[in-house]
Amino acid sequence: MLKKAKISISELYTFKSFFTTIIGVSLGVFALKGFMIPNLFMDGGVTGISLLMHEIYHLNFSAVFLLINFAFCILAYKYVSKLFAIRTFLAVLVLCIGVEFIHIHAVTTDKLLIAIFGGSLIGLAMGLVIRGGAALDGFEILAVFTTRKIGFTMSEVILFFNSIIFMVAALKFGIETAMYSLITYFAAVKMADYVVDGIEENTALTIISKDPETIKESLVVNFKKGITVYKGERGYLPGDLDHKMECDIIVIIVTRLEILNIREEVTKLDPEAFMYVNSIKETKGGVVKMKHGHK
Repeated sequence: MLKKAKISISELYTFKSFFTTIIGVSLGVFALKGFMIPNLFMDGGVTGISLLMHEIYHLNFSAVFLLINFAFCILAYKYVSKLFAIRTFLAVLVLCIGVEFIHIHAVTTDKLLIAIFGGSLIGLAMGLVIRGGAALDGFEILAVFTTRKIGFTMSEVILFFNSIIFMVAALKFGIETAMYSLITYFAAVKMADYVVDGIEENTALTIISKDPETIKESLVVNFKKGITVYKGERGYLPGDLDHKMECDIIVIIVTRLEILNIREEVTKLDPEAFMYVNSIKETKGGVVKMKHGHK
């Protein structure tokens, strides 16, 4: 008697990662063949270097892209994760095969449309591949490694290397091409961030109020949110340094969809409440989001 086959969570995750990566790689091929390569447009990272080498020395884009990323994959294999390195190399390999063997006519020759839509598609592709547990650009791997060695942030490292790429593009192809390439790059970055973080990107909202108990009750009862409370002091005003009092500092993790309603509610309960927002990259555990069943 045959047993009913069951799909484990790990297998489902593997399939989901594979599907997401394939969609991302396909969009990457479309962006490169339909927008970037036919119109001499640059981007940041390994893509930008490969496009520069292709235009200046007429080297094969796919070969350069694969070779540079392979070096970064070796770095990732040693210092990041073996699984991540293997997934990244496979994603890059499929992208290169697609660029070489899939023929796509240029979608448009309008420079602004290429910069916006080409950049957005590349960003969408990179974001989906990252969600699939890999990367399409080795600069992210380099940034992780360099950050550990010299102490700069990932954004600073990536911006430094990309600045060199855009300066070379400006010297070789003119300042206009470099400026359009900057638009392409920022469109790609914003889209990738949006895809990776999603519309429900988590944000930390900190609230200091003279009526903390009412606000705590509203957050927990009305919004079904978990909260964290720190004990602190408020006061220390200019000209009145000795005036201080104990207070509760309320911290709550919310999404961008929730933050406006919560801030309005807090302001209604205490118009003088002090609030500030911090972006956070990741949360784990606790009561961040509660799912409600249908009655």
